Amino acid sequence: MDQSIRASVTRHRRGQPVTQVEDALAVEEPLEIRVEGRSLALTMRTPGHDEELAMGFLATEGVLQGPDDVLDLDICSAQDNGPGNVINVRLRDPSCVDLDRLSRHVFTSSSCGLCGKATIEAVRDQHDAIPVGRALRPTFATVLSLPNQLQAAQATFRATGGLHAAALFNRAGNLIVVREDVGRHNAVDKVLGRLLLDRVDPTDLGLLVSGRIAFEIAQKALAARVGLIAGISAPTSLAVDLARKSGQTLVGFLRDDRCNVYAGQLADG
Repeated sequence: MDQSIRASVTRHRRGQPVTQVEDALAVEEPLEIRVEGRSLALTMRTPGHDEELAMGFLATEGVLQGPDDVLDLDICSAQDNGPGNVINVRLRDPSCVDLDRLSRHVFTSSSCGLCGKATIEAVRDQHDAIPVGRALRPTFATVLSLPNQLQAAQATFRATGGLHAAALFNRAGNLIVVREDVGRHNAVDKVLGRLLLDRVDPTDLGLLVSGRIAFEIAQKALAARVGLIAGISAPTSLAVDLARKSGQTLVGFLRDDRCNVYAGQLADG
């Protein structure tokens, strides 16, 4: 399915005549994620890489510990929900997951969330901190090279101006996977899902996002054992608190030849 479509728009510009033109719009469709046939979450996403999205989402929610936990993934359609907008994940051992508890947790956190220190403590209880010295420590010069690489890889954003992006990068500062989506959390789930599917060791990888770094972004990175998060825009206070308490390195305002390091540190050089 295409990630953008063409639409007719009326364009107004100061000092110029009104014109009818075609513009590109980012596609947005619902995706229902089911586990063992049971509805767990509904997210609005940009179609494509849905297996990655489901794997990343379930891993960061604590359902999956690794790709071997999954027996298979089926993309299907639901009545009145469009083709390919439902993905069902079957587990090798369904008895290991409390679907009743998980359904309540996921729908509550997606609708109203938790807040403050209770949230951080809950995440820390679920996910161990990154061991001291294990988080990726790139140089300042290396992180400065990331925004231009990300921008060059955002083909659908260039066409529509309507998508967020997330990427994983290695110690050398090379992007190894980039995903775009109407939801920033979806883009992150997709790259983390790709990491899981490819069985890649997250130790030497960092996560780059095209916008701000909210708590959920830091939480997802921690769940995937990615120890460095960099964002083009600002982090939130809760994201910084989580990063500092969990041994993550957090870099914000990565643009215009500058950045702020809110947690951890960069390497010399």
